[in-house]
Amino acid sequence: MDMKNKAIEAETKMLEDGGTYLNRELSLLEFNRRVLAQAEDPAIPLLERLRFLCIVASNLDEFFEVRVASLLAQHKIDRADGLPDGLAADLERASAECRHLIARQYSLYNNEITPQLSEHGIHLLHRSERNAAQRAWVKQYFDREVRPLLTPIGLDPAHPFPRVINKSLNFIVELAGKDAFGRGSGIAIMKAPRVLPRVIRLPDELSDKKGASYCLLSSVIQAHMADLFTGREVVSYSQFRVTRNSDLWVDEEEVKNLRQALQSELHSRQYGFAVRLEVGRACPQHLSDFLLNQFDIDRSRLFTVDGPVNLGRLLEIANTHDQAELKFPPYVANYPGKLSGPDLFATLRKHDALLHHPFESFQPVINFIQCAAADPNVVAIKQTIYRAGSNSELMEALIAAARRGKEVTVIVELMARFDEEANINWAEKLEQAGAQVVYGVVGLKTHAKMALVLRREPGGLRRYAHLGTGNYNPTTAKFYTDFGLLTADADLTADVNEVFIHLTSMTRPKQLASIWLAPFSLHKEIVRAIRNEAELARQGKPGRIIAKMNSLTDESVIKALYDASNAGVKIDLIIRGACSLRPGVEGMSDNIKVRSIVGRFLEHTRIYYFRNDLKHDMYLSSADWMNRNLFRRVEVAFPVRAPALKRRVMREGLHPYLKDNVNAWELSSDGRYRRRKARGKGADYSAQQVLMDMLGAAAAAAATANANNKEEDNGTDPVAPR
Repeated sequence: MDMKNKAIEAETKMLEDGGTYLNRELSLLEFNRRVLAQAEDPAIPLLERLRFLCIVASNLDEFFEVRVASLLAQHKIDRADGLPDGLAADLERASAECRHLIARQYSLYNNEITPQLSEHGIHLLHRSERNAAQRAWVKQYFDREVRPLLTPIGLDPAHPFPRVINKSLNFIVELAGKDAFGRGSGIAIMKAPRVLPRVIRLPDELSDKKGASYCLLSSVIQAHMADLFTGREVVSYSQFRVTRNSDLWVDEEEVKNLRQALQSELHSRQYGFAVRLEVGRACPQHLSDFLLNQFDIDRSRLFTVDGPVNLGRLLEIANTHDQAELKFPPYVANYPGKLSGPDLFATLRKHDALLHHPFESFQPVINFIQCAAADPNVVAIKQTIYRAGSNSELMEALIAAARRGKEVTVIVELMARFDEEANINWAEKLEQAGAQVVYGVVGLKTHAKMALVLRREPGGLRRYAHLGTGNYNPTTAKFYTDFGLLTADADLTADVNEVFIHLTSMTRPKQLASIWLAPFSLHKEIVRAIRNEAELARQGKPGRIIAKMNSLTDESVIKALYDASNAGVKIDLIIRGACSLRPGVEGMSDNIKVRSIVGRFLEHTRIYYFRNDLKHDMYLSSADWMNRNLFRRVEVAFPVRAPALKRRVMREGLHPYLKDNVNAWELSSDGRYRRRKARGKGADYSAQQVLMDMLGAAAAAAATANANNKEEDNGTDPVAPR
């Protein structure tokens, strides 16, 4: 048997064993391997490596809070029967992958990151590493700030096991000897107060001349554990942390006021059923067994860690420490010159404006709403809000518009995971200002990113719109890659208006001229466009699909892509996170390539390109190709029509990512990703760096200077019209 046949046989066996689709949970964990690789990369500045390490910790928290919790919640588990075989196998594989990831995390933290931080004067001090002066200061800090807030609970019938909040820092303590009443209660539980900082910076005079010393709250408490149990011997102790199910659930069809129901439910999120237990490396097995029993967690979800139980807390050091050489060089986004004129609406009447964040500033989007709020000719503003953040100029502008008497309608998604509280607060403020606030459609999350402005002009009311692939959040817009379109196009803005009417009235939307809308037409149109490429390929014409998104897991879309591949369509997919499509399998997906880009910025853009017999259909969207986006959310995909803007999306949003050999990872048919590297003597090519160089403020300033120099050299006046 030749090598090719052997390879085909091996792939066939793999497909029989692993199926047509890759496991979503394992694919998510593969994504975190790629993020962790950023923390491992010595070419990345040290504090940024620490940041990536913390991001992995945060991502794994969410993996257990949401994905593992969801798997468990799908089944009403009877302990006598155990887990269903398929679920047990999925959890076992996911747990094994998590253990590999977590072991590498802590090895990297202990053996590389922490020692190298110390070399640069950033000392994260363990108890044994603190000198006499530092120990004295820590003791004073403990006595003054910590001890008064601690409440150790010695367990007995009158002191039951306390309720432990999701992801909080806690301690279990084993005691010897008798208590004050002559009884031998042997275990105490102690919560670390949430009001205390988890990372504590010591006074600079106690550190190196140019350095900074930090210690963790857990280290401070553990150093003085014996002081808390006078007359008892502390036999052993351990920090521990419980991760709980964090999905909120309300019966939207039964509740009368969704906002009030969610406000009540937010508190109970802290006490969802437990899905993971983390303990310190030195925790005795009988203590971890005791905790597993208390929280009803299977031993397979016990994780013993060699360091703090929450590495994510160290993000405080990466965020606040000011050694510039240990961070990425500052990047200043360019404000597009075409939008810098005095009348934004006049500019948009002439041409659409495409914005590419974070390479270009998010400020034009804020200005769009601020101008609309201040303009006496604007009579109405409508906008969707998914994740606005707790501080937002944009939201303040909507409030100001409502106070000025404009008709302001805001669709606030109250079920945006982990942003519910901020969104509830904004909804209340908007209502108090006089805005009309609704919460989308019962049973569906409103994930579409749209803003509509109605302005009274000499020819009558005119519509202006912004549509985007990312959230209306100025903070995340600085490190999430997204496209946004500002437009006065009559057809497109009419469609946006119809979508808003649909969301507020709950009537079925009219036939839309331009926009693909989930859950009605988006899935159908995506599959139709894929099948159209397949049909063109069968006719002997070139078929081509390029798509970029966060996740690809919908089986019906994947099946359509497999069929297109078999028809001869060349397909490139740029999928940052989970991907259930198995590429490169002969006879199934041999014309499909999948890559993931993980770099300085979070890749968040959704782009769908279909060659369509040289019509070059280009869509931007809020939706990934996932079942939830296509059928259980309100999403939009909108066309980019102007040829120049299509070329921009291709030039900036797709082609650089297909050329990347620095931050690119290629997915193999076995579900593993391999890092792509420059071949031979080829130069390194980072898509994100190329775009920063191309679109950043420095590049824009240099281009302006060059233009001015040329005009001066030609003896022309750079200001005079031509």
